[in-house]
Formats: sequence, C-alpha cells, structure tokens
Amino acid sequence: MKFLNGLVLGIIIGAVGCWYVEKKAQEHPESEQRFKESASKAGAAASDAASNLGDAIKAKIETLDLRGDQVKDEMARDGKVVRRKAQEAGSKVADAAADARIIASVKTKFAKDPDLSVWSISVSCHEGHVALSGTVPTPDGVGRAVALALEANGVVDVTSTLEIKPK
Repeated sequence: MKFLNGLVLGIIIGAVGCWYVEKKAQEHPESEQRFKESASKAGAAASDAASNLGDAIKAKIETLDLRGDQVKDEMARDGKVVRRKAQEAGSKVADAAADARIIASVKTKFAKDPDLSVWSISVSCHEGHVALSGTVPTPDGVGRAVALALEANGVVDVTSTLEIKPK
C-alpha cells in the first residue's frame, strides 16, 4: 500500500511539475523539447509501476488459488472459500482491539479497491479469524476480497461466504 500511496503522490507531484514546466516552456522554447522528453520518460515509468502492481496482485491470487473459476468451483462445492496464512496459522490474536484493527484494515483495503464495495461486504473477526459475507459482482471479486483480507496484519485465516450478484 505504501507503493500505491507513493505512486499517487508521485503522479500529483508530476502533474504540478508538468504545469510549472509547461508555463516556463512558453518563456523558453528550447526547454519545451526537454520537457516533452522528460514527460515521456515519467509517463513510461508510471505505466511500468502500475503494471508491476497489477502483476503482483495477479500472482498472489494465482498462488492462493483465488482465480474466478477456482472460486466458483469451491463455492459450488462447499458454499464458502477459506484460505489460511501459513506463517501465522499457529498464532492467536486474543485482544479484542486487535480484532477491531484487523476489521478496519480489511475494510480500508476494500475501500481502496475499485472492483469491491466496502458497503456490500461485511467483515467480522475473532482471534484473527476473518469472515467475509455479502455480495460481489464476479467470482474474481471473491478472490480479490479474500486476497486483500489475507494481507492485513494479524489475520490467521479468511472464510468467505460472499455471494456473486452481478451489478
């Protein structure tokens, strides 16, 4: 998430910088060419960074067997999707405040995701065990929700009973 925040901040700073340089370029025509070259390089770097972030999420979904077809099959078979964080499976979170922090963290991740609605997904947590319920528009949405919930600190496992309801 730090990377995403940095990317957004970089885009904002870049836009302000472009405006300033454009203003100065009108005063100095030779600097306009340098500006265009710099803007092109910055755009390419931003595009690469966004692509790498998307690839990282896709890899995590693939690793956790959370592709749309896998989620759909598992939901048809069991009615729910469960994934466990391997490194934290043995530890327990006994503090109610920790559960509240986990819920807040998961909901924040959902709010930042353009494909998920924080209002359509209910999140509960007991001793680090997260339960997701509600609706998402696609099987891929179930996978994204489970993967994002597993990213939160203190999460032991995630059980999803999310239903698929197209918009």
